Amino acid sequence: MEYLVGVVVVAVLVIVPSVVLWRVMRGRRELGTSPAERATFETLHTASLAGPPLRAGLTADGAERASRHLRTLLGSAALAITDGERLLVYDGAGDHHAAQAYDHAAATLKDGRTQVLTIECDLLECPVRHAVVVPLTTDDRVVGALAAYGQNASAGLVRAAQEVAGWVDSQLELAELDRSRTLLMEAEVRALRAQISPHFIYNSLTTIASFVRTDPERARELLLEFADFTRYSFRRHGEFTTLAEELRSIDRYLILERARFGDQLQVTLRIAPEVLPVAVPFLCLQPLVENAVRHGLESRNGIGRITIVAEDAGAECRISVEDDGLGMDPDRLRRILAGDIASAGGVGLANVDERLRQVYGDEYGLVVETGAGAGTKVNIRLPKYHPGVSAR
Repeated sequence: MEYLVGVVVVAVLVIVPSVVLWRVMRGRRELGTSPAERATFETLHTASLAGPPLRAGLTADGAERASRHLRTLLGSAALAITDGERLLVYDGAGDHHAAQAYDHAAATLKDGRTQVLTIECDLLECPVRHAVVVPLTTDDRVVGALAAYGQNASAGLVRAAQEVAGWVDSQLELAELDRSRTLLMEAEVRALRAQISPHFIYNSLTTIASFVRTDPERARELLLEFADFTRYSFRRHGEFTTLAEELRSIDRYLILERARFGDQLQVTLRIAPEVLPVAVPFLCLQPLVENAVRHGLESRNGIGRITIVAEDAGAECRISVEDDGLGMDPDRLRRILAGDIASAGGVGLANVDERLRQVYGDEYGLVVETGAGAGTKVNIRLPKYHPGVSAR
């Protein structure tokens, strides 16, 4: 009986790996049941490997890392990529021709036309006899050239070189879009700093000065909070930060404002610990809190209440900033967010709304609940994880 059990166990151990291997091999066959399907899959896979290095633009490092995959797509003996000033990479056979590769691209760089060249070579075994040179362009500007080298300059190689160059152009266009988006976001953050800082700095320094004689220790503490707040607000690196860092900066801001307003400013925070590590656009909450202070307290008499909530909502984080101030006419608010009109507080709202939409898509813009005399509640939804968004 014990022997039979042992046989069964051995059989199971043999059969299970065999079944797994059969399924893996079956899955591989299903990826491409015909030569054409397999060729399509391999081409797409190779293109996917060449794409990421080019998303940084036309650089020597990116060209070098992409060149092997691009040469595979072309099926050529060698490949060269140049920018407008120099050879970036020569990959493949006949590397003694690399010194002339930039000269081979000169005419294409000048007039933007495809050139078919005959390459002189004394080495009988060298497979480089012809070159097809095609331009690389972004925004209708020639920014470089791609040369495919081989035994013959066939019509197929010319067409393949043009198609691959067109695909490289699309990656370079995406790189330009990424760069433009980054520059735009940096400009918008600078505009936001310019809008917020003079108002806040003046009031904070005036408040600190009022404590210098009456309560020097309090003045010292507030000055340190002010220094930490401005250091964060004017930092020079990173489009994104963590929600925890953004809330920490807001806490410093509120400490300074409470020193100014005293018991007139009442703040309630409800923050779920799970959302503190979530990456958020830099300075996406502070303008909302500053607007709440302005419209919830500065423009009215008596106590002003502000509530800041950050909740865990599965794949998303939900944040709201609410005040019980004067509120705003909804039509005016729509015009501010659309950029038709500007106001002291509206600049911050429109700026944050635009940056959220740029990063996450239009479905993640600000949602504002307000009305004349009814206070204001600004709602934000953010995905916890989003491609390209990380607090580094």
